[in-house]
Amino acid sequence: MDGYQGKILRVDLTSGKVEDEALNSDYARMFIGGSGLAARYIYDLAQADTDPLGPENPLVFMTGPLVGTRAPSCGRYVICARSPQTGLWGESNIGGFVGPHLRFAGYDGIIITGQAAEPVYLLVRDEGAELREASHLWGLDTYQTQETIKEELGDQVVRVACIGQGGEGLVKYASVMADSGRAAGRSGMGAVMGSKRLKAVACRGRGSVPLAHKEAFDKAALDTLAQVKEDVSTQVLRQTGTAGSANLLSMLGNMPNRYFTQDTFDEVDNISGSTMAETMLVGTSGCFGCVVQCGRQVEIPEGPYQLSQTDGPEYETVAALGSLLLIDDLAAVSYMNRLCNSYGLDTVSMGVILGLAYYLYDEGVIKSSDTGGVALRWGDPEPAIKLIEMTARREGLGDLLAEGSLALARHFDVEELAAQVHGLEVPMHDPRASSGVTLSYLTSPRGACHNKSDAYWLDMGRTMEDVGVGFMDRFEEEGKAALMVRHQNWRSSGDALISCILVNFPIDGLIEMLGAATGWDVSLNSLLHVGGRIFNLKRMLNLRWGWNPADEKLPALLLEPLEGGGTAGYVPNVERLLADYYEVRQWERGSGRPTLEKLRQLGLADLAQEQHSVHANGRS
Repeated sequence: MDGYQGKILRVDLTSGKVEDEALNSDYARMFIGGSGLAARYIYDLAQADTDPLGPENPLVFMTGPLVGTRAPSCGRYVICARSPQTGLWGESNIGGFVGPHLRFAGYDGIIITGQAAEPVYLLVRDEGAELREASHLWGLDTYQTQETIKEELGDQVVRVACIGQGGEGLVKYASVMADSGRAAGRSGMGAVMGSKRLKAVACRGRGSVPLAHKEAFDKAALDTLAQVKEDVSTQVLRQTGTAGSANLLSMLGNMPNRYFTQDTFDEVDNISGSTMAETMLVGTSGCFGCVVQCGRQVEIPEGPYQLSQTDGPEYETVAALGSLLLIDDLAAVSYMNRLCNSYGLDTVSMGVILGLAYYLYDEGVIKSSDTGGVALRWGDPEPAIKLIEMTARREGLGDLLAEGSLALARHFDVEELAAQVHGLEVPMHDPRASSGVTLSYLTSPRGACHNKSDAYWLDMGRTMEDVGVGFMDRFEEEGKAALMVRHQNWRSSGDALISCILVNFPIDGLIEMLGAATGWDVSLNSLLHVGGRIFNLKRMLNLRWGWNPADEKLPALLLEPLEGGGTAGYVPNVERLLADYYEVRQWERGSGRPTLEKLRQLGLADLAQEQHSVHANGRS
């Protein structure tokens, strides 16, 4: 199979069996790779009663046909499973170098089932794959784990994806970390690894990726690279990182403040990407084959938050651990970012949960007796640091925080105050600032997700005219559903390739590279069709796992208008947006199911049959 290595690595942690399996070529042709291909394999393996933290939950590392090639900014991979945080589709997209090295070692993906009796790590190299004892690694943070494995193997080039104490302790939103602060952060894939007692996956390959038309591919890759280099957004991201957008997003009311309850944050400039560049930036980092180098390397030589050179915070973290808590000390935010990365905790979920704790304390719902005497005061990073440490160790209130915002709110009987959708904490883009962001949160297969349609980029004018995704006023609701469906389908195909969401790719370049790599006849319409197929497959998995359309709603807290700032008092009309969306998607409004006709149009005849059976039996 040109563009593919043609092999999947199967690992049964219970028996210790590690073996190669031929890649299902039909699945690859229909779902390409990444989260789409992972979802197709998981559809066969995970049942309605699969326990997210049980041995039977399949954990899938998957690459795509452009990973490890000369395609610029296409070196990512995904980690997927049923989420312990939501009980629904779990997916996290991560950069760095593990994905390319998995391909260089001869594999397109890894499917891991079972549970090891004692901690282990998986080593994948050209000469084969094996499980190695990891009891001595258990308890180490993510940085220590990576360095220890490299030292033991005598190979500084080996790439390691691992969990920290958060994953070991089954914190529901534990992340998987790799390379220079690269995180598979959302939906708790670190907890799935921890439940399997799988400390790490280490990859080191020296091979290459077979291409159908190498000369044509190389030309398309070079042309694409030249255009990416010249793009203005590439230059801005290299200079200020993703946090460079903080000021504009704050002005638009998109960047949340004081746990989504304050319309402006006058001190936003203190935590912006520009301030980071001027005060503590000492270098940049990037993923395999990426010229953007959006990763920040920072150093804080003195003060209470002293740090030697380490990975700095990106936008989501700056907002989640900064403006959301009214903290304007960038050194403190950087310190908390390092702490979360060390423990392996998703900074988005952690920030929202801390924000909820601060808010409930301020409202008198949480008492000092609940916090162990720690006073939670807006703008004070010290209690946040303490709670992060307590959460990673599941100590005191941290044991409850480790369960997520919904569990925390339910514990204090204030569920409507949990800023989450389907159990996943809302990212750092306020839905009251954008009807498109609202739809993305409500319909994304993993809950509140800002990546299945990053509508906030469209709101700022970074449109995709070549894909048919143009500008529409961010408060406009008429016609917004059709725009979001097309954007979601495009992003789903990008997740399958896998291409970086931050890079403003020339669309023709992506199409030409995929066609030259695989030998397929590729067009924009065919990619959008595959994207729609992937999106609907994930919906079918979620329906199997109990997805309820009645839960497609924003929490009450986010339906309260803010008086000033960039939202102009706007509150999205959720029912109107969803009604239009379901019509465009051809989904049944009552059940949430794709229609049988829609599934057949997408080439999912087998799922169409299951859908018919489920409907006939009256089950959701």
